[in-house]
Amino acid sequence: MREDELIRQIKEGRREYLDELVALYYPAILRYCMWHMPDMESAQDATQETFLKLVRFIDRYSHKGQFRAFLYKIATNTCIDIKRKNASPEFSLESFPDWTLPADPLSQNRFQAIEDREQLHAALTCLSSEQRELILLRYGQELTLKEISAVTGLPLRTVQTRLRRAMVKIKSNA
Repeated sequence: MREDELIRQIKEGRREYLDELVALYYPAILRYCMWHMPDMESAQDATQETFLKLVRFIDRYSHKGQFRAFLYKIATNTCIDIKRKNASPEFSLESFPDWTLPADPLSQNRFQAIEDREQLHAALTCLSSEQRELILLRYGQELTLKEISAVTGLPLRTVQTRLRRAMVKIKSNA
């Protein structure tokens, strides 16, 4: 996998490969941070801090095919730390990312996207913060169950069970 080669090069002191690794994951980590932070500026700060911590902790990563989980764990902890420091609200419609909305403010697709976004928000508010996180990691960030297990520190079976329960709860509240 390309990321393993990049990490190997970075660990050997070739920091120029870091730019490529950041470019590979920056959009996904920014999108993830947007779900957890109250505004775009905070999400960008959290994303930058995530990659700074990655540079600091890259020597702790061992090549086990779990780099994405390792990076999301750093992002999760970074968002928690920043929110704790700033005492930001946890979850509000205003903080919901706009990256899914079409650019044209009068298009039918934009109205539908706004309606879909509000329905998603309503569905997610019925969940606990832990359940929301699992749904976000699985369906928003498309992590595998094994990666989610590594990010959250939960056993694989627990992740499966809690995801299933969250989906049942969403469907029952729909």
